[in-house]
Amino acid sequence: MNYKSIERSSQLVNELFVSNLNNSLQFYNSLGFTTQRADDHFAVLRWEDSLLFLDERQIENRPPHAGMNIRIIVPDVDNYWNQTQQMGYTVFQPISDKYYGLRDFTILDPDGFGVRFGSYI
Repeated sequence: MNYKSIERSSQLVNELFVSNLNNSLQFYNSLGFTTQRADDHFAVLRWEDSLLFLDERQIENRPPHAGMNIRIIVPDVDNYWNQTQQMGYTVFQPISDKYYGLRDFTILDPDGFGVRFGSYI
C-alpha cells in the first residue's frame, strides 16, 4: 500500500457502528462535525483535520454505554458544556477540572459512545 497517497487525516480513523445513521448524523452535526459524504448506511464526518466514520449496523444486545469515548480539544470547553446542556444530551461525566490537565466533560451519543470535550487548564 502506498501510504503517501493516503491523506494524513485518514491514516488512523475511528469508526463507530451505529444503530441509526440518521440519528447519529443529526447528533454529530449538531456538535459541529461536518458530513463529508453519506449514503444509506455509511458516513464520513470531519472535525477540523480529523475524520470519524459512522457505519449503520444492527447489533444484538448493544450495551447502553459503549465503553469508549472520542476526545475533542476545544478552546473554550465551558461554551461547549453550555451548548450541549441546552441541547439536552445525556451527560456521562459532568464538567470539571481533571488531574491530567484538562477541564472536560463527556456526553453520550444515541448509541452510548462518549464524546468528551476538553480544554487545557
